[in-house]
Amino acid sequence: MGEELEAREAVRDAYQAHYRRLVAALYALTGDHAEAQDLVQEAYARALARPRQFLDVADPEAWLRTVAMNLARTRWRRRRLFDTLVRSGRVARPVESVPGVDPNRVALVAALQQLSQATRETIVLHHLADMSVHEVADALGVPVGTVKARLSRGRAMLATLLSDEASEQAPARRRPSAPPQIEVEVNSEGVRDAS
Repeated sequence: MGEELEAREAVRDAYQAHYRRLVAALYALTGDHAEAQDLVQEAYARALARPRQFLDVADPEAWLRTVAMNLARTRWRRRRLFDTLVRSGRVARPVESVPGVDPNRVALVAALQQLSQATRETIVLHHLADMSVHEVADALGVPVGTVKARLSRGRAMLATLLSDEASEQAPARRRPSAPPQIEVEVNSEGVRDAS
């Protein structure tokens, strides 16, 4: 009984130490603060369901983050199925409510949602969860070089996406027209005629 109490205390300590960072990381990943909170709380609920196993975990924050991200992936797959059903007309989409937040955060989350899932996870873990490149590689189970490549591509894509949003508010620039096409024909004597 004493070991289980110790394990539950470890979960409680992990909650106090890591909850906010985990929610921030999952919020950036999902774009929905309430969903991020639900995912992190579900990860803690799974730790509480098996507190003795959680006590044996070497890095509680990494374990919780992995569980929460796996839950997010599962929900994402289900949401894709739901979106397919909505597009087919079998299910009506419910009205979404968005709480008031900072416009910069809204822009960042919207830009993050346009990245591939792998790139988004890498960006979120490195920049928002303050994990090193090696920690991200371990968490995602990919080589360090893959993490670096995803970070580079992701930052470039975010820069473009976020600057596109700013340029949408500015007047559109006129693009130069293409040069005229010149048709060339070869006559019977082998001389080219340009028109």
